[in-house]
Amino acid sequence: MTKYLDNKVNGNENCKQNGYDINNNGIGYDVKQVNGIHRKSVTNEQVVSKTNGANGLSDKEAQLARLSQIYRDLLETIGEDPDRQGLLKTPERAAKAMLYFTSGYQFNLNDILNEAVFDEDTDEMVIVKDIEMFSYCEHHLVPIYGKVSIGYLPNNKVLGLSKLARIVEMYARRLQVQERLTKQIAEALVEAINPAGVGVVVEANHMCMSSRGVQKINSKTITSCMIGEFRDNPKTREEFLSLV
Repeated sequence: MTKYLDNKVNGNENCKQNGYDINNNGIGYDVKQVNGIHRKSVTNEQVVSKTNGANGLSDKEAQLARLSQIYRDLLETIGEDPDRQGLLKTPERAAKAMLYFTSGYQFNLNDILNEAVFDEDTDEMVIVKDIEMFSYCEHHLVPIYGKVSIGYLPNNKVLGLSKLARIVEMYARRLQVQERLTKQIAEALVEAINPAGVGVVVEANHMCMSSRGVQKINSKTITSCMIGEFRDNPKTREEFLSLV
């Protein structure tokens, strides 16, 4: 948005430059009049071109600016005043939080593994249980939280234990449904070390079910995905489930 004036802007006392209003967060807004009331709005293209172009901001900074504006619009839409003291920095805080909640999109399996795959002459079951998980429901954009337990039968290769937790984190930090999350974790382990079998169990609370709708606050959802020996061999599956 080229170069901004240095004087501090408070409330609705916005300074204008290049046809944009500039608020105290340094974000430019195109002013439109709707039903006699001035509403500030900005398109994605305007933000990207103004910030990335003249101001030389990175794509990440432009993304933060766009998301901050979306949250500001949200506050106005529900009837709040985003210029009151308690909400002045809320759009930016909320934008940063959402980018963190969905940070799993920035990684792939190779990034996570980081060559932590080791040759090992063992075929005994490996289990990491009760891995804390925090995700976001893709239907209502509210939290899903719970725990994940993972087991596998090595096929002459083992994975660094922390990488199991990182695989969970990568897929959980996205917009999700629990059924898909469970399967993605299991399939990632198959891709990483091609074990003889994989078992994944996820137990989670869904805020979309406890804080709205039917409001069943004590309900839990349990999903599982069994591959290879864990699916084909009842004794292997029973051993795994008894341990988790």
